[in-house]
Amino acid sequence: MASALITGGTSGIGHAFARELARRGTNLVLVARDEARLESVAAELRAKHGIDVEVLPADLSLRAGMDKVADRLEDASRPVDILINNAGFGLHSTLLNKEENDVHERALDVMCLAVLILGGAAGRAMKARGHGQIITVASSSSAIYTGNYSAIKAWARVYSNGLALELRGTGVTATALLPGWVRTEFHDRAGINASKIPNFVWINPDKLVREALDDSAKGKIESVPDWKWKVAMFVGDHGPRALTRWFSRLLTASRKH
Repeated sequence: MASALITGGTSGIGHAFARELARRGTNLVLVARDEARLESVAAELRAKHGIDVEVLPADLSLRAGMDKVADRLEDASRPVDILINNAGFGLHSTLLNKEENDVHERALDVMCLAVLILGGAAGRAMKARGHGQIITVASSSSAIYTGNYSAIKAWARVYSNGLALELRGTGVTATALLPGWVRTEFHDRAGINASKIPNFVWINPDKLVREALDDSAKGKIESVPDWKWKVAMFVGDHGPRALTRWFSRLLTASRKH
């Protein structure tokens, strides 16, 4: 039976991945900071789907936490077939506020350094076995310029593309997931007011992860859910930079100062 390790697997997109993979009969290793919530989610998935669920409490803002998860990924006696590099959080912080530098630092640790370390660990282990899938949760914001979050997710996207090229021909795939607005608690946790976002732009998280897993299995380097977000990403990537900067200014204007 295949196994998957999911960082940030107890909430948001990570939890949606956990539910979908469990439904497909995949054993899970769930990584998060909150051990009580880990145990609760694990118990629910075991009872509903009859799979094995291992809990691995770790703080991915700390190097010790990153190394703990990396060691699990490279444990040859307990191979992981799928890595969902998902852990992260929203940033509703201006780039100019000195008091929020520690938040930006933590964001870089969790969503860049941890992604690098865990992707490398999984890539080495999977390459040695000749198969595996790595999905890195980036964002559609990687195509625009909304502060440090866009910068971080642009890094994640480029990193995943580079990893895919390094792993080409090894039997291991690397896919960057580029979601737009997904209906989870993500925005509330980040203090982002999403009440004015039109309903038609939202994505169902279960639909999102189903498409991402299917794209990963096909070896796609990037996965963009839904036709409307495919159009948005095409415009962001290939449209006039002036248009992208104008739209980014509108979004940035809603941030705290």
